[in-house]
Amino acid sequence: MALVTRTEVRQLLHPHYLVNLVLASCYLLLRLVPPFCTVLFPTGDCQLDFRETEVLTFLAVIVLFRTRKLGVARLVPYLSTACMYTKVANLLLFFYWDPRLGVLYAAVCLLQLLVLPEPSYDGPDHVVYFHASTLREELERDRRVCWLVAFYAVWSPACVNLAPVFAQLAAKYTLDNLRFGKLDVTRYPDLAHEYHISTAAMSRQLPTIILFRQGKPAARRPDLEGSKLARFAFTEENIVAAFDLNNLYQECKQNPIRKKAPAKED
Repeated sequence: MALVTRTEVRQLLHPHYLVNLVLASCYLLLRLVPPFCTVLFPTGDCQLDFRETEVLTFLAVIVLFRTRKLGVARLVPYLSTACMYTKVANLLLFFYWDPRLGVLYAAVCLLQLLVLPEPSYDGPDHVVYFHASTLREELERDRRVCWLVAFYAVWSPACVNLAPVFAQLAAKYTLDNLRFGKLDVTRYPDLAHEYHISTAAMSRQLPTIILFRQGKPAARRPDLEGSKLARFAFTEENIVAAFDLNNLYQECKQNPIRKKAPAKED
């Protein structure tokens, strides 16, 4: 995992993340700390039993597996993913002890989602949102324009984590001949199929970023290495390096699109 940045620390101070951490840790606190454990779990002894330990161990394995599979390399996405799975485990454990506790916990989690949703990127947005026909039209309209296009699904945590990173890259690197776009593969699966992107629930190809030059795919991440899909962490540094954005930016900047001057009237 990368070093924690000041921006990430400020993000974690947002009420959404603070409440998320409280909800994720509340089962252990209530289960192990008197007097909560004696009041809420009267048949227990303020210690985890074998089944609880088994569930929490399985949870730790799932969190490590999923974050590794998704290529999570930043603190905030890592904690968000961990909290999501932990809350599911907490829900099961509360139901295990008392269905009423499970219903109450589910209601509190739902209330958090409604009242304190995860903060979204609120900076400048230079990303073009495509549908199937507009992507093809833009790629063919002016082949001098390089396009970096992110293919995403709204339900994918990895795609959600990519959104602010991609928006920041677009704000930093956009030129007349270097543009950034996104396409929702759940709405346009035919286009995902055209570019060999799996949209399955367990797909490791979401998100996929493709660099188009001269209207054709020139590079993509994650990429296939033989018959295997190479794991890729979608951090800003990795994307810049993978697509050589600094050099591409300089190349596009030094070769701007020259607009035709309007014809003079006689």
